[in-house]
Amino acid sequence: MPPDRPRQLWLLPVLLITVIATAVGGLLARTWYEDPGPTTPAAVIPSSTTVPSSDQPGTREVQGTPDASQHPLYETVRGLLQRYFGAINERDYAAWQRAVTSERVERQPRERWLKDYRTTKDGSAVIYRIELDEDDDSARVLMTFTSTQAEEDAPAELPADCINWNVVFALVLEDDWKLDASPAGASPQHERCP
Repeated sequence: MPPDRPRQLWLLPVLLITVIATAVGGLLARTWYEDPGPTTPAAVIPSSTTVPSSDQPGTREVQGTPDASQHPLYETVRGLLQRYFGAINERDYAAWQRAVTSERVERQPRERWLKDYRTTKDGSAVIYRIELDEDDDSARVLMTFTSTQAEEDAPAELPADCINWNVVFALVLEDDWKLDASPAGASPQHERCP
């Protein structure tokens, strides 16, 4: 039996090193091949710099401030607004219908919607704040965005080809979160782009 004793002593450290190396290799492989999932745009800190007129209305990606991006509904709201503005930019009425309440769809049938948004492009959208109402089935979103359009398609009170908007959008749960047609968004602040 004494000749087997030295063989057993070196076998334990080799086995231990093999197990540790396998575990480390597995963790590295998992990190390397792991699917990170969809990426969320980083929070933005709004600046006073303006987008050159040739690049208006700016990025089509909806972004949020650090305050907004910390809200539990942020990803849901950002995705909803991305679909909403994307539908307008692509003249996709069906996609727009899925982003708004049935009441808004009734008030703006396809022909009218296509006419109202025929030259509109929206961009530079930034979510500043999300407020969930106490009853948890409605919310308000304070945000800004820029629109470009033919002057004849601009609001009558501001016939401009580029407008910066400060709005409060109302959201309600209607199977899923939707943009509502409420007084919160009825009189937005807007000004001609610099």
